[in-house]
Amino acid sequence: MSYKILTDSCCDFPSAMYAELGLVMVPLTVEFGGKVFDDRNDDSLKSLYDGLRAGQAAKTSAVNPGRWAQAMAPILSAGEDILVLAFSSGLSTTYQSAVIAAEELREKFPQRKILVTDTLAASMGQGLLVWYACKKRDAGLSLEEVHAWVEENKLHLCHWFTVDDLMHLKRGGRVSATTALVGTMLQIKPVLHVDNDGHLINMAKARGRKASLDALARKVSELGGGYDNSTMFISHGDCREDAEYLAQQLKEHYGAKEVIISYVGSVIGSHSGPGTVALFFLGDHR
Repeated sequence: MSYKILTDSCCDFPSAMYAELGLVMVPLTVEFGGKVFDDRNDDSLKSLYDGLRAGQAAKTSAVNPGRWAQAMAPILSAGEDILVLAFSSGLSTTYQSAVIAAEELREKFPQRKILVTDTLAASMGQGLLVWYACKKRDAGLSLEEVHAWVEENKLHLCHWFTVDDLMHLKRGGRVSATTALVGTMLQIKPVLHVDNDGHLINMAKARGRKASLDALARKVSELGGGYDNSTMFISHGDCREDAEYLAQQLKEHYGAKEVIISYVGSVIGSHSGPGTVALFFLGDHR
């Protein structure tokens, strides 16, 4: 039977990738500068990051059950099944909303299958998991087989990232005001990851920006030795040159043949702030 893979905008794909991969994307929303708009990942993000640098605040909202149902119903009506790969439940209610929508639609379409997965992932980490799922689908795996692969491998999807400005983490409650102030004065850059529960965790510190980017690259050799990481993903908070530097390190020293770089989208970027660089690959554990 035919099936569609659905995801949400927090996988932070460039807009064109959804069509290229045959995905249906359901967006979260952002309130910024007096306007409410769908989460996006395009050149217009520059203005959002400029606003964040100037001290403006943004408010984000999860996908609600109604919006998930609106995306699912036409697919089910067309006789296709659905696999949903949703943003981490540790960071948003978007996954829970997809579960609610699926439960309601199963009553209307009892002959159809709807499987919903909490990716426990974020940004291009969620994106890399979705990318692999699409490759498995295109290789002929069934809905159940792709769902099983994602469940078996999602805790092998490594998320490692750093930020250039600790003050954004302070505003989000990730570090204390004292830590942010002292770290800023000493040019301390945190190295963080997303844990098995889908939460952001501070793991280490590096002195200076380049050292923090090099620390991200080293995680591939520490964790990813048993996996094919010829393709890796990087997302960035309006700091393309730093992302390019990291990609070059991955290609020269850590076996990457293809590195896909994308913006951190407007929802996640509203919380992580400008200067975020995040690396995603497969590894022994997160």
